[in-house]
Amino acid sequence: MASLPSQFAGVTVVTKANVYFDGKVVSHTVLFADGSKKTLGLIYAGSYHFGTDAAERMEIVAGSCKVTLDGQSTTQTYAAGTFFDVPAKSGFTIEVTAGIAEYICSFLP
Repeated sequence: MASLPSQFAGVTVVTKANVYFDGKVVSHTVLFADGSKKTLGLIYAGSYHFGTDAAERMEIVAGSCKVTLDGQSTTQTYAAGTFFDVPAKSGFTIEVTAGIAEYICSFLP
């Protein structure tokens, strides 16, 4: 996998946070000039389920997590520098067992 970006230039950041699960998952939306969108966030220790409308790529920036995609029985572990894709109209359960996982979520076409 190519190295993860450390910054994004020429973007608009939505200042209102997206807060889920009583503040255990928090992200901010980043809007790009080409119309694409990403979220940058933190996931604190715990297990959380998310549904998706659009397809997503979750890149883990720091920490690690365990992920089970909807419809699958296997759980994969993802560490910093790795990613997983989630199909549109689907979902996933993500678990952080210790510390904080940081991520970039890209909404795929």
